[in-house]
Amino acid sequence: MANLISLGRLCLLFVAIAFIFTHSFPLTLAAIGVIAIVFASDGIDGFVARRRGSTSELGAILDIAGDRVVENGLWITFAVAGVIGVWAPLVVMTRGFLVDAMRGVSYAQGKSAFGENTMMRSPVTRFLAASRFMRLFFGAAKGFGFLFLTGLVASRLPNAGSGWIGLYRNEPYRIAGWVLVYLAIALTIIRGLPVIFDAFAYMQSPSNEGMPE
Repeated sequence: MANLISLGRLCLLFVAIAFIFTHSFPLTLAAIGVIAIVFASDGIDGFVARRRGSTSELGAILDIAGDRVVENGLWITFAVAGVIGVWAPLVVMTRGFLVDAMRGVSYAQGKSAFGENTMMRSPVTRFLAASRFMRLFFGAAKGFGFLFLTGLVASRLPNAGSGWIGLYRNEPYRIAGWVLVYLAIALTIIRGLPVIFDAFAYMQSPSNEGMPE
């Protein structure tokens, strides 16, 4: 059930991206609601797995992979749409590849990303990467940042209507939105660096001697 929820989130993501690229004002507004559901449902799969006693390393890996697809897919979408520079998805993707590669080293030694057998070695890494506060804070920054960018795409369409979309002509609103966007990117980097640092200890472990380069 939990894995089906994760797959459902990805399906909704692709629906939202398709809506954005229709260049239709009503459908782009609909994409805002779909993206809101994608981020509001983040964590439900883990909650369901815990309630049903079906947590597994596979589920944790699928959850991480799903988050990568959501993040990278949306950053690429907004770069193609021209509301943010291509540097944003490049930074996020580079961080993701490095962190996942480093986690792969720890997986080879029987560790996991989270849980009792976590590869995280320091309290700083556990707080930044795994604490409930940071995960909620990071998720909120990403979610609201992506909602802001989706609305920005809608506001630039030739047939954009009035109403609340007029907030994008309000400078304080735009500043607040961009703060969330850049905060999400900054937290992506900040949360990834300690994971990479902790993983170096596994690369130096004797069990890695003789491993192919």
